[in-house]
Amino acid sequence: MKAIVAVVCDVKQQGHHLYHQVGDKYLAALRRCSDVTPILIPSLDTPLATEEILAVADAILFTGGYSNIERHQYGEPPAPESELQDPIRDKNTLHFLPEVIEAGLPMLGICRGLQELNVAFGGSLHPRLHEVAGRLDHRENEADPIDVQYGPAHSVSVHEDGVLAQIVGEADFTVNSVHGQGINQLASNLIIEAVAEDATVEAVSVKNAKNFALAVQWHPEWLAWENPQSDAIFKAFGAAARNYRAQKR
Repeated sequence: MKAIVAVVCDVKQQGHHLYHQVGDKYLAALRRCSDVTPILIPSLDTPLATEEILAVADAILFTGGYSNIERHQYGEPPAPESELQDPIRDKNTLHFLPEVIEAGLPMLGICRGLQELNVAFGGSLHPRLHEVAGRLDHRENEADPIDVQYGPAHSVSVHEDGVLAQIVGEADFTVNSVHGQGINQLASNLIIEAVAEDATVEAVSVKNAKNFALAVQWHPEWLAWENPQSDAIFKAFGAAARNYRAQKR
């Protein structure tokens, strides 16, 4: 049996009902590049106990999403009503993210997942990165075709000898960019793995983590099998899941 990767769900109102959902692109990358079996972890009003996740999962993926973390979680005034938020997901991820890392479960964070990692450990975010002096506008143009939105946007510089450098084997490469927020104050137990040309933090790892614990601000899941760096990240994540499963068994 393949290693099992738990994928955290967004919660979205559709009609009169709440739905737990995950973008197909994440599941496709896990199947094609990580060679694992993905399962969905619902974001419940009463979150699952970490022990329930550890009982079935060999790794966990914190996906990106259209919603932003509620600003009070990192000490900022409330967001405008027009800003999409997902407080139920926040309640779940910010609760069990530190616990699954402490337990040694391999984790990969993507976009919102990177931001959750930083906030969960006491860091803060820029709510509107493009309004910060000297920063690029990292958002996509929603009028563009999807392949343009997720196309190459800017380069990242990878810190030498870090976790990401060991995975991709490159000092710099080009990534897509479809996010409006970014790290402001870095959590004390995180290590910067890569930065954009405007100094925006693009990748982090967890200091002294027991296992694979990496998060990136871009979206490597998009056609990951066609991009050597993305493919390498998902392959390394899959290997970590298999190793964890073998040790657990």
